[in-house]
Amino acid sequence: MRSVFLIFVVAAATGAVACSSSAARGTDAPPPPPIAAGAAAAVQQPIARYIRATGSLMAEEQADVAAETAGRVVAAPIERGTRVGQGAELIRISPTETEAQLKEAEANAAQIEARLGLAGGAFNVDAVPEVQNAKAGYELAQSEFARIKSLLDQRVVSQSEYDQRRTQMEAARQQYEAAKNGAAQQYQSLQAARARVALARKSLSDTVVRAPFNGVVAERLVAAGDYVTRGMKVAVVVRVNPLRVQLTIPEQFVSAVAVGQPVTFEVDAYPNRTFEGRVKYVSPALQAAQRALTVEAVVPNGAGELKPGLFATARIEQPARTPATLVPAKAIQTTAGTSRVFVVNGDHVEERIVTTGETVGDLVEITKGVTAGERVATANVARLSDGAKVQ
Repeated sequence: MRSVFLIFVVAAATGAVACSSSAARGTDAPPPPPIAAGAAAAVQQPIARYIRATGSLMAEEQADVAAETAGRVVAAPIERGTRVGQGAELIRISPTETEAQLKEAEANAAQIEARLGLAGGAFNVDAVPEVQNAKAGYELAQSEFARIKSLLDQRVVSQSEYDQRRTQMEAARQQYEAAKNGAAQQYQSLQAARARVALARKSLSDTVVRAPFNGVVAERLVAAGDYVTRGMKVAVVVRVNPLRVQLTIPEQFVSAVAVGQPVTFEVDAYPNRTFEGRVKYVSPALQAAQRALTVEAVVPNGAGELKPGLFATARIEQPARTPATLVPAKAIQTTAGTSRVFVVNGDHVEERIVTTGETVGDLVEITKGVTAGERVATANVARLSDGAKVQ
């Protein structure tokens, strides 16, 4: 009886297992449908390549404006940040002393001009009154000597009287020459007096310190009431249109940089905006510490948006175009700094780790991982995996 019961239990268990297997086979899920991945062929075409560099914006020109004469500051009409034109007044120094010096110099010059008989014309030594008097005396002595000489020939006058007239004529000639030399010396004194007038006028004009060029006042270092000395810095003026962007170029790109090349750059102050300039200066030597080349590009800044000191990330276009393999940007999936594409191979895709290069519109250069002609998936890329079925 017990043996019969065991046989029944075993048979029941076997039947249950068989039923379970049949049920399991009846609930198997169908394979997932293929993913619509789209496809685009990798193309090869010449593209412009760029040198990437970083640097800072700097003023085109910066002048430390100094006083050229000493005195008390009586006005300082500018403030830091004031836009000024060339020749605009920065500070004014008291002109009292320099005006007096100018009047004195002009009076001395006028006195010498009157002595020389100048009336605004060119200097003529024979027109000087003293010279004219001496010349008249010399001519009179000459005529007297000629008359005495003729009388001596007729034996009307004595030899001693003849010698006296000749001595008088020689004395008159020497007086005439001395008068001409004196007039020439006075004329040189007039030249010196006129030079003192010019210096006095310059000193008077220097009492107004002016901007050397169009720009912006970066600093004002004095105020009304301060006393300044000759050569003392009173303001700093910078030219901000155009600006210069100073870039550091890695050593391997030295041969690809030349004056006149276009430069595009971005600054953090204006996201998603690109500014343009042109290379104007290339350093003749590398910086030994960094093994890098210093390059400066001129950047228009008519609106004054860019400021000296901003950090810039720039690109310099290389002159030669070289072939590159390009794929649509939407075909690339980047995770944690690693870029990958899915190459369509028949009814499935293969995952490829790639290295990217330049961006050309909607296309991205692939420097490693894909060759020209291979097709890459462009749709539902986030859903794909290596070996996934696609259509």
